[in-house]
Amino acid sequence: MSEKGASKDELWRERIAEQERSGISVKKFCSERRFPENQFYYWRKRLRSRHQPVRFALVERGATPSPAAARAELELVLVSGARLRIGTGVDVITLRAVLEALRA
Repeated sequence: MSEKGASKDELWRERIAEQERSGISVKKFCSERRFPENQFYYWRKRLRSRHQPVRFALVERGATPSPAAARAELELVLVSGARLRIGTGVDVITLRAVLEALRA
C-alpha cells in the first residue's frame, strides 16, 4: 500500500474511533465535521474487512519483559495479575475485540 493510502486509512481509523468515543450518532458526527455519512460507512466497512485476527500472547508473572513488551505504550494489569500490553499502531477495532473478550 502506498504512503498516501496508509495515511488515509489512519485518518479514517481516527475519525471512526472519535465517533465511537463521542457517543453521538454517525449522522450527527458526520454533519458536524462536514463529510458525507456514506463515506464514513464506506471507510468503516473497508477497515473492518481488513481486520486481522486478534493474537494473544501469554505473559508469565515475574518474567522479564521482551524488548517488544518494553516498547508497549500501555499496560493493563488485570485483577488476576495478568498483564495486557498494548503497543503502538493497534487499531481501535482490534483493541475493542480484545477488551470484549476479557469481559466475557
